[in-house]
Amino acid sequence: MRTAFFPALILTTASCLGAEPPMDFDFGSGPVTEGYTGVKAETLFSPELGYGFEPRGAVEDLAREQPDPLRGDGCASEKPFFFSVTLPEGNYDITLTTGDQEGRSDTVVKAEDRRLLSEAIVTPRGEIAVTKFTVNVRTPALSGGKAVKLKEREKSALDWDGKLTMEFNGARPCVAALNITPAPNAPTVFLLGDSTVADQAKEPWSTWGQMLPRFFRPGIAVANHASSGESLSGARAAGRLDKVLASVRKGDWVLVQFGHNDQKQTGEGIGAFTSFTADLKKFVAEVREKGGSPLLVTSPHRNAFDDKGKVKNTLGDYPEAVRRVAKEQKVPLVDLQAMSATLYEAIGQEKLKAAAFVDGSHHSGYGGYELARCVIESLRLGSTGLEAWIPESVAGFDPGKPDPVADFAIPASPGKSGEKPEGD
Repeated sequence: MRTAFFPALILTTASCLGAEPPMDFDFGSGPVTEGYTGVKAETLFSPELGYGFEPRGAVEDLAREQPDPLRGDGCASEKPFFFSVTLPEGNYDITLTTGDQEGRSDTVVKAEDRRLLSEAIVTPRGEIAVTKFTVNVRTPALSGGKAVKLKEREKSALDWDGKLTMEFNGARPCVAALNITPAPNAPTVFLLGDSTVADQAKEPWSTWGQMLPRFFRPGIAVANHASSGESLSGARAAGRLDKVLASVRKGDWVLVQFGHNDQKQTGEGIGAFTSFTADLKKFVAEVREKGGSPLLVTSPHRNAFDDKGKVKNTLGDYPEAVRRVAKEQKVPLVDLQAMSATLYEAIGQEKLKAAAFVDGSHHSGYGGYELARCVIESLRLGSTGLEAWIPESVAGFDPGKPDPVADFAIPASPGKSGEKPEGD
């Protein structure tokens, strides 16, 4: 895996305390830079304080004799650690300073529920790195005292807990400083979909939506409103579409991928070319009315092959319904179903099961990463405006030539679960 990184992110949180939260943090036990809030290893998060380390990770102070108090010390660990800040809803620019004056630093950055912001930021002894991201913080609140109807597992997820949580992972993460600046004019990429898109809270489950922020420049935020087990009609009933429509504005994009759970719905008038198509057209029109740009995504294949070793369609007419709506409504299309077939067959049936899937529908970290590369490649070659937000350092990707499994080096986050996500 390359050690280069292409930051940008999206973060989601919930409500803020009444007091203005601190935005600039100087880590370590040395002198605190003027205008910054000092953070030591013993600084644990509390609602009253509004910032601090989460108790799930062990952190040590780095006290170095350097003239620069901001970069001369820091906090480090041989294991992942987490730092949280209470923030109001909105987009934020993040500036992260990493490195150690007396040792090597290797830091992988994730946010909220394991959203990948950067691959390994590596600095040799005595050097520092300054990396920038743009993140989104959200709450469940809707106008009129209403709120998004969260699923039971979402109620304890980091996405909705009222704070931004940064995960510092890697061989030896070392953090010297963190600066947070409101970015109200930053454009947002909204994601809506099911368990193959949503931020999965626990290993080994992962999605392309979770990996997507890593491939954008700073200056644009990714807001993942997808939820496991959700259908298009279910997302509307839960207020997820209303939440996006209340936030989207001119210059934003909304990527929509449904089908896995929609195909299970039965009843009179319910189907891919009837109710689903009508609902999709309605939402496309609503996004455009708000000034946003809708993009439709066909669902990736499940791990299903025929007796000739070719990927088998188990999604019925739903991908074709998405294609027809995209063509009729002149909406850009990311044909992830087609790209995933090429990808899966190139990886190979046996290796795919072991390395890219956790079960028949849900992906591992490697699987989510490769699908994210497919989505980014489609956007890179398109003319939606999002291609301008993909750095030149992000190489083109051929789904027929996937990254070697052995090169995948994103470290696992601490939380694990054998309980599969909702939906199939």
